[in-house]
Amino acid sequence: MGQLNNKNIAVLAASGFEESELTSPVQRLKEEGANVHIISVEPGKIQAMKGDKDWTIELDVDKVLSEVKAEDYHGLLLPGGVLNPDALRRSDEAISFVKSFFEAGKPVAAICHAPQVLISAEVVKGRKLTSFQTVKVDLVNAGADWVDEEVVVDQGLVTSRSPKDLPAFNDKIVEEFAEGVHDGQHA
Repeated sequence: MGQLNNKNIAVLAASGFEESELTSPVQRLKEEGANVHIISVEPGKIQAMKGDKDWTIELDVDKVLSEVKAEDYHGLLLPGGVLNPDALRRSDEAISFVKSFFEAGKPVAAICHAPQVLISAEVVKGRKLTSFQTVKVDLVNAGADWVDEEVVVDQGLVTSRSPKDLPAFNDKIVEEFAEGVHDGQHA
């Protein structure tokens, strides 16, 4: 039996997500027994990218934001990519969904450019985290304690820098999602 049997995990993404930053963690979560839902702003399909210019696979959206609430899930995964976080930041529903995980103390995982969504959700002040190098200044300006490490965990918030960190990121998200609610997680 996996560490995440009977746990529901939300993956919030839009077109332009970095392919490996969604597919690799989702595969690992499913191997651990989690029920994983791809959630987006619009129904239909979302398309991945490799890097910032090569479009790749399309994935079906399982649910749209208007159909879900954080209380239905045990954890939230935010994949990176250059375009994906920007699309999510423009959605009040997406920002509200993200904030609600922090308010409930539920684990949240964000990789690469995804912490930009956390900035818009106003949940990074005073938190230790990492991201893709180009997001560092934005996080520092938002009050985060940015560090250049493979994976950083701060009271249920898991962050990593890039696809090269996926093995460590995947291990930590399984651990944090299995632990569940963290009293130190806050909005």
